[in-house]
Amino acid sequence: MKKHNFNPGPAILPKEVLENTAKAVIDLDNSGLSIMEISHRSKEFENILNETVELFKELLNIPSGYHVLFLGGGAHTQFYMVPHNFLNTKAAYLETGEWAQRAIKEAQKYGEVNIVASSKDKNFTYIPKGWTIPTDVDYFHITTNNTIFGTELRYDIESPVPLVADMSSDFCSRPIDVSKYSLIYAGAQKNVGPAGVTIIIIKEDFLNSKQVQNRVMPLMLDYKVHVKNNSLFNTPPVINIYVVNQTLKWLKSIGGVAEIEKINLEKAKILYEYLDNSKMFVGTVVKEDRSIMNVCFVMRPEYKEKEEAFLEFAKQKGIVGIKGHRSVGGFRASLYNALPLESVKYLIQVMDEFERNNK
Repeated sequence: MKKHNFNPGPAILPKEVLENTAKAVIDLDNSGLSIMEISHRSKEFENILNETVELFKELLNIPSGYHVLFLGGGAHTQFYMVPHNFLNTKAAYLETGEWAQRAIKEAQKYGEVNIVASSKDKNFTYIPKGWTIPTDVDYFHITTNNTIFGTELRYDIESPVPLVADMSSDFCSRPIDVSKYSLIYAGAQKNVGPAGVTIIIIKEDFLNSKQVQNRVMPLMLDYKVHVKNNSLFNTPPVINIYVVNQTLKWLKSIGGVAEIEKINLEKAKILYEYLDNSKMFVGTVVKEDRSIMNVCFVMRPEYKEKEEAFLEFAKQKGIVGIKGHRSVGGFRASLYNALPLESVKYLIQVMDEFERNNK
Protein backbone atom coordinates (compact mmCIF):
# COMPACT_ATOMS: atom_id res chain seq x y z
CA MET A 1 0.00 0.00 0.00
CA LYS A 2 1.23 3.47 -0.88
CA LYS A 3 1.99 5.58 2.19
CA HIS A 4 1.11 9.26 2.44
CA ASN A 5 3.59 10.72 4.90
CA PHE A 6 2.35 13.69 6.95
CA ASN A 7 4.91 13.21 9.73
CA PRO A 8 5.93 16.48 11.47
CA GLY A 9 9.63 15.61 11.53
CA PRO A 10 11.65 13.72 10.65
CA ALA A 11 9.53 14.33 7.61
CA ILE A 12 9.02 13.17 4.06
CA LEU A 13 11.93 13.48 1.63
CA PRO A 14 11.78 13.49 -2.20
CA LYS A 15 11.95 10.00 -3.71
CA GLU A 16 14.95 10.83 -5.86
CA VAL A 17 16.83 12.11 -2.81
CA LEU A 18 16.24 8.80 -1.04
CA GLU A 19 17.34 6.87 -4.12
CA ASN A 20 20.51 8.92 -4.62
CA THR A 21 21.39 8.64 -0.95
CA ALA A 22 20.83 4.88 -0.99
CA LYS A 23 23.32 4.59 -3.85
CA ALA A 24 25.81 6.84 -2.07
CA VAL A 25 25.59 4.70 1.06
CA ILE A 26 26.93 1.81 -1.01
CA ASP A 27 29.31 3.74 -3.25
CA LEU A 28 29.73 7.51 -3.49
CA ASP A 29 30.25 8.52 -7.13
CA ASN A 30 32.23 5.36 -7.98
CA SER A 31 34.80 6.18 -5.30
CA GLY A 32 34.67 2.67 -3.86
CA LEU A 33 33.65 4.17 -0.51
CA SER A 34 30.33 4.81 1.18
CA ILE A 35 29.27 8.35 1.99
CA MET A 36 29.33 7.07 5.59
CA GLU A 37 33.00 6.10 5.26
CA ILE A 38 34.65 9.03 3.54
CA SER A 39 36.81 11.43 5.51
CA HIS A 40 35.30 14.80 6.31
CA ARG A 41 38.71 16.17 5.27
CA SER A 42 38.58 14.48 1.87
CA LYS A 43 38.27 16.30 -1.43
CA GLU A 44 35.02 14.45 -2.08
CA PHE A 45 33.37 15.81 1.03
CA GLU A 46 34.89 19.26 0.63
CA ASN A 47 33.20 19.45 -2.76
CA ILE A 48 29.84 18.35 -1.29
CA LEU A 49 30.09 20.86 1.54
CA ASN A 50 31.05 23.80 -0.66
CA GLU A 51 28.40 22.93 -3.23
CA THR A 52 25.73 22.79 -0.52
CA VAL A 53 26.72 26.24 0.74
CA GLU A 54 26.50 27.61 -2.80
CA LEU A 55 23.09 26.01 -3.32
CA PHE A 56 21.76 27.74 -0.20
CA LYS A 57 23.20 31.06 -1.36
CA GLU A 58 21.54 30.65 -4.75
CA LEU A 59 18.15 29.34 -3.62
CA LEU A 60 17.73 31.86 -0.78
CA ASN A 61 19.50 34.71 -2.55
CA ILE A 62 21.82 35.15 0.43
CA PRO A 63 23.73 38.44 0.08
CA SER A 64 27.45 38.87 0.65
CA GLY A 65 28.54 39.28 4.24
CA TYR A 66 26.81 36.09 5.45
CA HIS A 67 28.19 32.68 6.40
CA VAL A 68 26.41 29.31 6.06
CA LEU A 69 27.23 26.72 8.72
CA PHE A 70 26.28 23.10 9.36
CA LEU A 71 26.23 22.18 13.05
CA GLY A 72 24.87 19.41 15.25
CA GLY A 73 22.51 19.56 18.20
CA GLY A 74 19.33 20.72 16.49
CA ALA A 75 17.44 23.90 17.31
CA HIS A 76 17.67 23.08 21.01
CA THR A 77 21.39 23.76 20.91
CA GLN A 78 20.73 27.05 19.17
CA PHE A 79 18.30 28.02 21.95
CA TYR A 80 21.31 28.47 24.25
CA MET A 81 24.07 29.00 21.70
CA VAL A 82 22.47 32.26 20.52
CA PRO A 83 22.35 33.90 23.97
CA HIS A 84 25.70 32.37 24.89
CA ASN A 85 27.23 34.33 22.04
CA PHE A 86 25.11 37.46 21.83
CA LEU A 87 23.12 38.16 25.01
CA ASN A 88 25.10 40.72 26.93
CA THR A 89 22.46 42.41 29.10
CA LYS A 90 18.98 41.97 27.61
CA ALA A 91 17.25 40.30 24.64
CA ALA A 92 13.70 40.45 23.30
CA TYR A 93 11.60 37.43 22.33
CA LEU A 94 8.21 36.88 20.70
CA GLU A 95 6.35 34.05 22.48
CA THR A 96 4.30 32.16 19.93
CA GLY A 97 4.46 28.52 21.02
CA GLU A 98 6.32 25.65 22.65
CA TRP A 99 9.62 26.14 20.82
CA ALA A 100 9.61 29.89 21.44
CA GLN A 101 9.04 29.17 25.13
CA ARG A 102 11.98 26.78 25.23
CA ALA A 103 14.21 29.35 23.55
CA ILE A 104 13.09 31.94 26.12
CA LYS A 105 13.88 29.64 29.04
CA GLU A 106 17.39 29.04 27.76
CA ALA A 107 18.02 32.75 27.16
CA GLN A 108 16.88 33.61 30.70
CA LYS A 109 19.91 31.71 31.99
CA TYR A 110 22.16 34.33 30.37
CA GLY A 111 20.43 37.63 31.03
CA GLU A 112 17.18 39.55 31.06
CA VAL A 113 14.54 38.53 28.52
CA ASN A 114 11.84 40.94 27.40
CA ILE A 115 8.81 39.04 26.08
CA VAL A 116 7.42 41.68 23.74
CA ALA A 117 4.15 39.82 23.12
CA SER A 118 2.59 36.40 23.66
CA SER A 119 -0.33 34.36 22.35
CA LYS A 120 -0.26 32.02 25.35
CA ASP A 121 -3.61 33.41 26.54
CA LYS A 122 -5.40 31.58 23.71
CA ASN A 123 -3.21 28.49 23.62
CA PHE A 124 -1.01 29.91 20.85
CA THR A 125 -3.75 29.84 18.22
CA TYR A 126 -2.81 33.25 16.81
CA ILE A 127 0.21 35.46 16.17
CA PRO A 128 0.30 38.53 18.48
CA LYS A 129 -0.28 41.87 16.78
CA GLY A 130 0.64 45.47 17.53
CA TRP A 131 3.84 44.88 19.47
CA THR A 132 6.94 47.08 19.39
CA ILE A 133 10.52 45.84 19.29
CA PRO A 134 12.56 47.54 22.02
CA THR A 135 15.73 49.28 20.90
CA ASP A 136 17.73 48.67 24.08
CA VAL A 137 18.22 44.92 23.54
CA ASP A 138 21.06 42.90 22.06
CA TYR A 139 18.76 41.11 19.61
CA PHE A 140 15.13 40.20 18.89
CA HIS A 141 14.23 36.49 18.51
CA ILE A 142 11.26 35.05 16.64
CA THR A 143 10.04 31.56 15.79
CA THR A 144 8.57 31.79 12.31
CA ASN A 145 6.43 28.64 12.34
CA ASN A 146 4.66 26.96 15.23
CA THR A 147 4.65 23.23 14.49
CA ILE A 148 2.59 22.17 17.51
CA PHE A 149 -0.22 24.73 17.38
CA GLY A 150 -0.21 25.57 13.65
CA THR A 151 0.53 29.29 13.31
CA GLU A 152 3.08 30.95 11.02
CA LEU A 153 4.70 34.37 10.75
CA ARG A 154 4.87 34.68 6.97
CA TYR A 155 6.65 37.99 6.47
CA ASP A 156 10.09 39.44 7.12
CA ILE A 157 10.08 41.79 10.10
CA GLU A 158 11.69 45.21 9.99
CA SER A 159 13.75 45.23 13.17
CA PRO A 160 15.74 48.12 14.68
CA VAL A 161 17.99 45.57 16.42
CA PRO A 162 19.62 42.35 15.15
CA LEU A 163 16.89 39.88 14.19
CA VAL A 164 17.35 36.20 15.06
CA ALA A 165 14.92 33.60 13.69
CA ASP A 166 14.25 29.95 14.37
CA MET A 167 12.99 28.80 10.97
CA SER A 168 13.24 25.08 11.61
CA SER A 169 9.82 24.16 10.26
CA ASP A 170 9.31 26.55 7.34
CA PHE A 171 12.90 26.95 6.16
CA CYS A 172 13.14 26.95 2.35
CA SER A 173 9.35 26.71 2.01
CA ARG A 174 9.04 30.32 0.80
CA PRO A 175 11.30 33.19 -0.31
CA ILE A 176 12.75 35.31 2.50
CA ASP A 177 14.79 38.51 2.56
CA VAL A 178 17.89 37.22 4.32
CA SER A 179 19.30 40.75 4.59
CA LYS A 180 16.71 41.52 7.28
CA TYR A 181 18.13 38.83 9.58
CA SER A 182 21.34 38.71 11.57
CA LEU A 183 21.04 34.98 12.29
CA ILE A 184 18.74 32.25 10.98
CA TYR A 185 18.83 28.71 12.29
CA ALA A 186 16.90 25.66 11.18
CA GLY A 187 16.90 21.99 11.95
CA ALA A 188 17.00 20.19 8.62
CA GLN A 189 14.41 17.53 9.37
CA LYS A 190 11.32 19.33 8.06
CA ASN A 191 12.13 20.62 4.57
CA VAL A 192 15.77 20.15 3.67
CA GLY A 193 17.07 16.84 4.99
CA PRO A 194 17.18 14.34 7.85
CA ALA A 195 17.48 15.00 11.56
CA GLY A 196 21.05 15.48 12.74
CA VAL A 197 22.25 18.67 11.07
CA THR A 198 21.27 22.27 11.74
CA ILE A 199 21.74 25.02 9.16
CA ILE A 200 22.94 28.41 10.38
CA ILE A 201 22.97 31.58 8.28
CA ILE A 202 24.84 34.28 10.18
CA LYS A 203 25.80 37.84 9.33
CA GLU A 204 29.45 38.77 9.57
CA ASP A 205 28.62 42.09 11.24
CA PHE A 206 26.68 40.28 13.95
CA LEU A 207 29.64 38.00 14.61
CA ASN A 208 31.79 41.07 15.16
CA SER A 209 29.27 43.01 17.24
CA LYS A 210 30.35 44.67 20.45
CA GLN A 211 28.67 42.25 22.84
CA VAL A 212 30.72 39.27 21.66
CA GLN A 213 34.13 40.88 21.85
CA ASN A 214 36.50 39.36 24.42
CA ARG A 215 33.86 36.88 25.54
CA VAL A 216 35.31 33.61 26.82
CA MET A 217 33.29 30.57 25.78
CA PRO A 218 33.70 26.87 25.00
CA LEU A 219 35.01 26.45 21.47
CA MET A 220 32.08 24.30 20.34
CA LEU A 221 29.67 27.10 21.29
CA ASP A 222 31.58 29.83 19.46
CA TYR A 223 30.12 30.67 16.03
CA LYS A 224 33.42 32.31 15.06
CA VAL A 225 35.24 29.01 15.54
CA HIS A 226 32.84 27.23 13.21
CA VAL A 227 33.04 30.01 10.62
CA LYS A 228 36.83 29.98 10.72
CA ASN A 229 36.86 26.20 10.24
CA ASN A 230 34.17 26.11 7.53
CA SER A 231 31.92 23.85 9.67
CA LEU A 232 34.83 21.41 10.10
CA PHE A 233 36.02 22.26 13.60
CA ASN A 234 34.85 18.80 14.63
CA THR A 235 33.64 15.92 12.47
CA PRO A 236 30.37 17.14 10.93
CA PRO A 237 27.34 14.93 10.18
CA VAL A 238 28.63 13.95 6.75
CA ILE A 239 25.75 11.87 5.43
CA ASN A 240 23.18 14.37 6.71
CA ILE A 241 24.87 17.18 4.81
CA TYR A 242 24.92 14.98 1.71
CA VAL A 243 21.14 14.49 1.97
CA VAL A 244 20.69 18.26 2.36
CA ASN A 245 22.80 18.69 -0.77
CA GLN A 246 20.59 16.29 -2.71
CA THR A 247 17.40 17.89 -1.38
CA LEU A 248 18.54 21.35 -2.48
CA LYS A 249 19.35 19.99 -5.94
CA TRP A 250 15.82 18.59 -6.10
CA LEU A 251 14.40 21.93 -4.97
CA LYS A 252 16.38 23.76 -7.62
CA SER A 253 15.25 21.29 -10.30
CA ILE A 254 11.56 22.03 -9.68
CA GLY A 255 11.99 25.80 -9.84
CA GLY A 256 13.41 26.79 -6.46
CA VAL A 257 11.87 28.39 -3.41
CA ALA A 258 9.39 30.60 -5.27
CA GLU A 259 7.95 27.59 -7.08
CA ILE A 260 7.71 25.39 -3.98
CA GLU A 261 5.86 28.22 -2.21
CA LYS A 262 3.16 28.12 -4.91
CA ILE A 263 2.80 24.37 -4.43
CA ASN A 264 2.76 24.69 -0.63
CA LEU A 265 0.10 27.40 -0.77
CA GLU A 266 -2.09 25.24 -2.98
CA LYS A 267 -1.75 22.25 -0.64
CA ALA A 268 -2.71 24.33 2.38
CA LYS A 269 -5.53 26.11 0.52
CA ILE A 270 -7.43 22.98 -0.40
CA LEU A 271 -7.06 21.41 3.04
CA TYR A 272 -8.15 24.55 4.89
CA GLU A 273 -11.09 24.96 2.49
CA TYR A 274 -12.20 21.44 3.31
CA LEU A 275 -11.92 22.10 7.05
CA ASP A 276 -13.89 25.34 6.73
CA ASN A 277 -16.77 23.47 5.11
CA SER A 278 -16.65 20.26 7.12
CA LYS A 279 -19.35 19.49 9.68
CA MET A 280 -17.06 17.07 11.54
CA PHE A 281 -13.56 18.55 11.42
CA VAL A 282 -12.54 22.11 12.29
CA GLY A 283 -9.27 24.05 12.24
CA THR A 284 -7.89 25.38 15.52
CA VAL A 285 -6.08 28.56 14.38
CA VAL A 286 -7.40 32.00 13.44
CA LYS A 287 -7.55 32.19 9.65
CA GLU A 288 -5.08 35.05 9.12
CA ASP A 289 -2.31 33.24 11.04
CA ARG A 290 -2.71 29.70 9.74
CA SER A 291 0.49 27.83 9.05
CA ILE A 292 1.14 26.65 5.52
CA MET A 293 3.39 23.91 6.89
CA ASN A 294 1.39 22.44 9.78
CA VAL A 295 -2.40 22.28 9.52
CA CYS A 296 -3.85 21.61 12.97
CA PHE A 297 -7.46 20.54 13.41
CA VAL A 298 -9.81 18.70 15.74
CA MET A 299 -13.22 17.08 15.63
CA ARG A 300 -16.16 19.22 16.61
CA PRO A 301 -17.33 18.50 20.18
CA GLU A 302 -20.25 16.30 19.12
CA TYR A 303 -17.85 13.97 17.25
CA LYS A 304 -14.87 14.01 19.61
CA GLU A 305 -15.36 10.40 20.70
CA LYS A 306 -14.63 9.36 17.10
CA GLU A 307 -11.04 10.68 17.05
CA GLU A 308 -9.37 7.32 17.66
CA ALA A 309 -11.63 5.64 15.11
CA PHE A 310 -10.62 8.21 12.51
CA LEU A 311 -6.90 7.74 13.23
CA GLU A 312 -7.31 4.00 12.75
CA PHE A 313 -9.33 4.51 9.56
CA ALA A 314 -6.66 6.86 8.17
CA LYS A 315 -3.93 4.38 9.06
CA GLN A 316 -5.73 1.62 7.20
CA LYS A 317 -5.88 3.93 4.17
CA GLY A 318 -2.10 4.45 4.21
CA ILE A 319 -2.02 7.87 5.88
CA VAL A 320 0.90 8.32 8.27
CA GLY A 321 1.68 10.94 10.91
CA ILE A 322 -1.54 12.96 11.34
CA LYS A 323 -1.94 12.51 15.08
CA GLY A 324 -1.62 15.86 16.87
CA HIS A 325 1.27 16.63 19.19
CA ARG A 326 0.92 14.82 22.51
CA SER A 327 0.58 18.15 24.35
CA VAL A 328 -2.51 19.30 22.40
CA GLY A 329 -4.14 16.20 20.89
CA GLY A 330 -6.36 16.36 17.84
CA PHE A 331 -4.78 16.10 14.41
CA ARG A 332 -1.95 17.71 12.47
CA ALA A 333 -1.15 17.38 8.78
CA SER A 334 2.38 18.54 8.02
CA LEU A 335 2.60 19.75 4.42
CA TYR A 336 6.35 20.05 4.02
CA ASN A 337 8.05 20.66 0.68
CA ALA A 338 8.41 17.04 -0.42
CA LEU A 339 4.78 16.13 0.29
CA PRO A 340 2.99 15.98 -3.07
CA LEU A 341 -0.32 17.71 -3.72
CA GLU A 342 -1.69 14.27 -4.52
CA SER A 343 -1.29 13.23 -0.86
CA VAL A 344 -3.24 16.24 0.40
CA LYS A 345 -6.07 15.51 -2.03
CA TYR A 346 -6.06 11.90 -0.86
CA LEU A 347 -6.21 12.94 2.80
CA ILE A 348 -9.26 15.10 2.03
CA GLN A 349 -10.93 12.15 0.30
CA VAL A 350 -10.30 9.93 3.33
CA MET A 351 -11.59 12.59 5.76
CA ASP A 352 -14.67 13.11 3.62
CA GLU A 353 -15.33 9.37 3.42
CA PHE A 354 -15.05 9.03 7.18
CA GLU A 355 -17.34 12.00 7.70
CA ARG A 356 -20.01 10.67 5.32
CA ASN A 357 -19.93 7.25 7.00
CA ASN A 358 -20.09 8.57 10.57
CA LYS A 359 -22.74 11.26 10.61
